[in-house]
Amino acid sequence: MTSSRPSAAPARPAPPPGLERLGLPWWAWPPGLLAGALVGIEVNMGLPQIPFWVPYVVVMPLAVLVLWRLGRMHVGVGPGPGGEREVWAGAAHIPTRFVGRADVVRGEAKRMALGPQLDPAAYVLHRPWAPAAVRLEITDPEDPTPYWVVSTRRPERLLSAVRGE
Repeated sequence: MTSSRPSAAPARPAPPPGLERLGLPWWAWPPGLLAGALVGIEVNMGLPQIPFWVPYVVVMPLAVLVLWRLGRMHVGVGPGPGGEREVWAGAAHIPTRFVGRADVVRGEAKRMALGPQLDPAAYVLHRPWAPAAVRLEITDPEDPTPYWVVSTRRPERLLSAVRGE
């Protein structure tokens, strides 16, 4: 008798080394930890029957975990699982041969690209602490995503890597 259970989902490929890490800036940690402490105070006030230190022992590591996860995104160009050069943005990746027009968006243009001009089918990896973004047109006929908007601290370096320069 064969099993009708579906097989486990394949593991996501890990991004290659050498990509830009969109780490959380140092100045974002104190407000994030303060927010965690405030949540601990609220829980402590709402549940006075538990020891006062329990909410902090639970909430503060969760706050650290959330802040750490916010800064784990990687962006860049590197070899994909098949060895082909690919653009990586977080867990998403696409071969560079499917990237058409690419341009840098900053300031007001970035606000427009992420707001009124944004196509709902676009892939967006936005980090507000990154000053610029790169918009990459996707030319793969089988991919419904028209373009990517990816935050980066070094947009010119990313564009030259996408172009193979």
